[in-house]
Amino acid sequence: MGIHDIDDLAHKMIVFLETGDPPAGLFQPDVFCDFSLPRWRVQTRGLEDVVALRKDGHAGPSTVTRSRVDPTPTGFVFEFEERWEDPDGQWYARELLRADVGDHGIADLAVYCTGDWDGPRQDEHARAVELLRP
Repeated sequence: MGIHDIDDLAHKMIVFLETGDPPAGLFQPDVFCDFSLPRWRVQTRGLEDVVALRKDGHAGPSTVTRSRVDPTPTGFVFEFEERWEDPDGQWYARELLRADVGDHGIADLAVYCTGDWDGPRQDEHARAVELLRP
């Protein structure tokens, strides 16, 4: 697996995160996902269930505002921030995922999420903390 393959998978991951629809070649049909939230953990197996998990957590489109991909011996680590809007307002999340890649896309996925921050939480954070790096 070369860096270009990883860059392609990272781009496809952004498309999936922003639309909820996985591009061809992103996941193996039997992909396994272990998803950790601040106070919960869920696991799914299979493309349909991984897509359902994403759409259950983010029903509408989002925008990946920042991302970074780093290769590992078995795949890559992908750090990202995303924003989206729903009837309750504007939301933000910061996440990290580890992907193990097989012959036909991502075979194993572990996702760690900070939790979804609503507008008031984002405002509170902005008042209380000055980030050294945005």
